[in-house]
Amino acid sequence: MTFSRQDFPEGFLFGTATSSYQIEGHAFGGAGSTHWDTFAATPGNVVRSENGDRACDHYHRYEEDLDLVKGAGFDCYRFSTSWARVLPEGRGTPNPEGLDFYDRLTDAMLERGIKPCATLYHWELPSPLADLGGWRNPDIPYWFADFAEVIMGRIGDRMHSIAPINEPWCVAFLSHFLGHQAPGLKDIRATARAMHHVMKAHGTAIQAMRAMGLNNLGAVVNMEWADPADDTPEAAEAAALYDGYYNRFFLGGMFKKEYPANVMKGFEPHMPEGWQDDFDVIASPLDWVGVNYYTRKLIAPDDGPWPHHHEVEGPLPKTFMDWEIYPEGLYKFLKRTAEEYTGDLPLFVTENGMANADVIQPDGTVNDPERLDYVQKHLAMVKKAGDEGVPVNGYFLWSLLDNYEWSLGYEKRFGLVHVDFETMKRTPKSSYHEWQKALR
Repeated sequence: MTFSRQDFPEGFLFGTATSSYQIEGHAFGGAGSTHWDTFAATPGNVVRSENGDRACDHYHRYEEDLDLVKGAGFDCYRFSTSWARVLPEGRGTPNPEGLDFYDRLTDAMLERGIKPCATLYHWELPSPLADLGGWRNPDIPYWFADFAEVIMGRIGDRMHSIAPINEPWCVAFLSHFLGHQAPGLKDIRATARAMHHVMKAHGTAIQAMRAMGLNNLGAVVNMEWADPADDTPEAAEAAALYDGYYNRFFLGGMFKKEYPANVMKGFEPHMPEGWQDDFDVIASPLDWVGVNYYTRKLIAPDDGPWPHHHEVEGPLPKTFMDWEIYPEGLYKFLKRTAEEYTGDLPLFVTENGMANADVIQPDGTVNDPERLDYVQKHLAMVKKAGDEGVPVNGYFLWSLLDNYEWSLGYEKRFGLVHVDFETMKRTPKSSYHEWQKALR
């Protein structure tokens, strides 16, 4: 690793991240059915129809996994809670086993000197709520606020930080317009409503947790840099629209109490009644903002239906996800977010990492120099932004473990630690050992 802790300001936090459904093992501990379980059970949705029933068996192996977090030298562990593990019906009576698990997990972090950084929702909606329309239902912001009160009523007093929803674009657009994730819809009306209800749910949860006396509350948005595929005005307009519904929609709602005009040309006919009246809730004050960043896209116009554009393959080197490696995009987003939206509010890189074809070598090691190179180039952009006055206060690597990569099953490995999904053996990769040296 070319960087060490000393290259960043005092108090800069380093962490790693996971999500509940991707690692815990949803078949354990009385968790209820989620829309991911049924999405995965539908032929054609997930590679080999794989699901999160066992995942990384973190439910039983969490202490071993937290030893790995501590062993690498990370300050923080960003984890998520499963709505269906805590409330199997989505509402009503909590599951004692679920609450007890997150209680044990929290205490185990604190015993190891790790700061717990919670995300309430990372995509796994309880099936009974999906049956009621899920993120299309105007009542979901209130169901979500109730969930926030239940889970944070149990562990909130020990959290270092809390964010309501991981990557609202994925929850709403990727899942309701492109159909790539649960619930697998391709419907603009469903998308417009889900986009707005996700934003309102974020705000209702923030307000509910403020009322409980909790603080250090933030938002985590995923960002993808959009460049025009050519030099034409039409391509520039197409890239600006992609930027609008992917990046600016969420920050605009939270910090400007408005959605981008170019996006609303497509969404407004399909928005829920009274959506304009919800911005005071959506823009509830935050203590920090997290940016998840992986790649960029080249966007070209077309004469199809809205949004009248498509992605074009770019020329840059790519990860095992076939995503271009474009570290400059992270620098640009940190700068732009501070200058146009968040001002002096602390920023964090809450996810950054790469999938790689990592295999166990005959000597039992796993070498991943490509991941180390990716991380170093992105950390250089974080440092550059910080040196120029952007208030970026931390960096979280995705991910601690190889895990269930949603519709791509178990073949895309993002982890610092290799997981044998048959035996569940954990093997730290060469990049893990480099982190140990850098954070020592």
